[in-house]
Amino acid sequence: FRNGFTVRKLHFLEGGANASALEKEIGPEQFPVNEHYFGLVNFGNTCYCNSVLQALYFCRPFRDKVLAYKSQPRKKENLLTCLADLFHSIATQKKKVGVIPPKKFITRLRKENELFDNYMQQDAHEFLNYLLNTIADILQEERKQEKQNGRLPNGNVDSENNSPPDPTWVHEIFQGTLTNETRCLTCETVSLCVLPFPNKYFLATIKLLLF
Repeated sequence: FRNGFTVRKLHFLEGGANASALEKEIGPEQFPVNEHYFGLVNFGNTCYCNSVLQALYFCRPFRDKVLAYKSQPRKKENLLTCLADLFHSIATQKKKVGVIPPKKFITRLRKENELFDNYMQQDAHEFLNYLLNTIADILQEERKQEKQNGRLPNGNVDSENNSPPDPTWVHEIFQGTLTNETRCLTCETVSLCVLPFPNKYFLATIKLLLF
């Protein structure tokens, strides 16, 4: 679903009485235990972002990992810490339904990537790809820093630092492979391109294949 619809639907729920009325009308049995349904305020053109954030929030394995990250010692603010704050804010609401402005997350997103720092319409898939890659990069960089803090007595960095980055929980949840097969109509030679995702080049490759 698109978040623009969700936010319009919930604008009249901002008052506690109206939110409670909706819960009563729907029926408490329709709400799973400890689940919350919150619309996200649209800041001009952020329906693409809100839709992705709500879909990710209801991906339970992803949500659990983000909330677990929130419980770790406080880190320097980045896109993942802002996402964790947003998810935590939704998960700890007393009400079942309502609306929340993801202002902190949007501000950080626009600060980190100028592509999203405007009021133009954006592609939800492109944003999803960017967000997952950014979170994976943050986790891998933090893991790298932890390894560097464990230097050997002779001053050398553990040899593992020179190896490819280990997969993160983003990869465990979302990683897969895209296989593209191209057959020449003249010689019938077949070429294969196998590309793992998520990665930084996945979106660009998808666009080349489609267009």
